Amino acid sequence: VHIVGRGKDLIISGGYNVYPKEIESEIDALAGVAESAVIGVAHPDFGEGVTAVVVRKPGSAISAADIADAIAGRLAKYKHPKQVIFVDELPRNTMGKVQKNVLREAYKDIYQSRPQS
Repeated sequence: VHIVGRGKDLIISGGYNVYPKEIESEIDALAGVAESAVIGVAHPDFGEGVTAVVVRKPGSAISAADIADAIAGRLAKYKHPKQVIFVDELPRNTMGKVQKNVLREAYKDIYQSRPQS
């Protein structure tokens, strides 16, 4: 049995089912990353854009490009985050669980304001 995450967190991007836990596991394993949360955010072309919210370890200078390079051979292209956002900490509820709904709300317009190409 392989558990890939909660059903309510499922992201549908370009018609593909994307399970955030799989991507989070890859990102969290990188040196320089303390933790991450992967969310789906409304995207004009893909339905939902895979978006990673990452907390760096103290003193780390890991970049979005570093993360993209590291996961390039490990995850299918459609699972790669369209955007990586760095934050100081992830929002948590009183039980200590990451509040992905708060992240989705905070970044809901991230792909809407981008210039169309």
